[in-house]
Amino acid sequence: MINLIVLKFSPIGLLDLLARRVTLAVSTIPDFTDWLVAAMLALVYTAIALPVGFGSGFLKVDVQTSSPTITGVLIGCLLTPGLSEEVFFRVLMLPHPGENASGLMLWFWGWVSLVLFVVYHPLNALTFYPIGRSTFMNPVFLLLAAILGVACSIAYLQSGSIWPAVAVHWLAVTAWLLLLGGYRRLYG
Repeated sequence: MINLIVLKFSPIGLLDLLARRVTLAVSTIPDFTDWLVAAMLALVYTAIALPVGFGSGFLKVDVQTSSPTITGVLIGCLLTPGLSEEVFFRVLMLPHPGENASGLMLWFWGWVSLVLFVVYHPLNALTFYPIGRSTFMNPVFLLLAAILGVACSIAYLQSGSIWPAVAVHWLAVTAWLLLLGGYRRLYG
């Protein structure tokens, strides 16, 4: 029994588990219900984020009209934060629905993933992205990031696919950057 436990938690076993999670998450094709849930999550997020953001002054209507900026944001946000953050904070950290994890394990890893997702932003601003320091340390930004993290986790756990979570994340970030003052906050 001890040998099985050691093998199960060996570095090779962990790498195998993580590779399996990525493969399943990328190859699982969302069905209509998965996309419907993602759309509902995006609407709920919007219904929370807009009043909080505008009420606090964090959000303001500021539409970007430059074609290179729009194209760069649409493509860039798909890769990061969309794909990169969803792979790390959802796919690698959360048990895939096919693993049949207990509710306790889902809650535990859900909280760990969410805390790391929120903490990652100020740490990123302090290390690799200092231009985002005032934004990524703003309590309203961190609250909205936490709510977005919950929405993306639900989208991933409900579907078993990375794609609905990426879509929700991408939509929220691109709308913020292109329509709601995020681009000017980050790049002046």
